[in-house]
Parts: sequence; structure tokens; C-alpha cells
Amino acid sequence: MSLKIRLSRAGAKKHPYYHIVVADSRAPRDGRFIEKVGSYNPMLPADHDDRIRLVQEKITHWLSKGALPTDRVARFLGQAGITKKFAYNEQPKQSAPKKKAQERAAAAAEAKVKAAESKEEAPAA
Repeated sequence: MSLKIRLSRAGAKKHPYYHIVVADSRAPRDGRFIEKVGSYNPMLPADHDDRIRLVQEKITHWLSKGALPTDRVARFLGQAGITKKFAYNEQPKQSAPKKKAQERAAAAAEAKVKAAESKEEAPAA
């Protein structure tokens, strides 16, 4: 059985509230879980004390049993100092322009530079 430490959504429509739970990876997101180990309220300001609440003893216990945190929960654990900081890749490679689009952009930039140079040379003559 592979265990995950993940978010389980609660709260009303357009007012999210998440429980941080330990669950079997095959269980539904908001369904069956083993234990609640914290909570996350994204509606509170980032510097508010109750935005992220973690029960450190329970989390370290489940991490020692082999539970793997999801990306978002790993960021929370890194901020709290429970685990090492999560390396979050800000720029995904998949969304980068493809080869032909990069060539067109380079050609347009080159044409712009040539046009600026020709404008500078014309009044000097």
C-alpha cells in the first residue's frame, strides 16, 4: 500500500478549506483517509498563523513509515522545516515556444535591430 500525504478539499463553494491527510494513493481525493495531520486555509493572508496548521509528530511518524507528500504539501513541510525545501520548477519546459516559433522570434528581433540601424545611418548621410 503506497501512502500519500495530500490535501483533501472541504469548505463551501468558492470558499475552499483543505485538510492535510494521510491516505492510500488509490483512495479518492475527498474520500477515505487514514489520519488527519493538519489543515490549510487559502482564504487567510499568507502571513496569518492559522493559514497552515501541521501536527509535526504525526507527519514525521508517517514520513518514517514511507508516506510521500504531494508537491503542494512538500512545499508546506519545507516551509515549516519538517523536511528539506521543495525545489519547485517555476518555468515548465512544456510551455516554452517550440523550435519554429523561436526561429520566427529571433528573425523578428534581428529585423528590428536592422531597421533601427538603418534609421540611424540615414540622417547621418
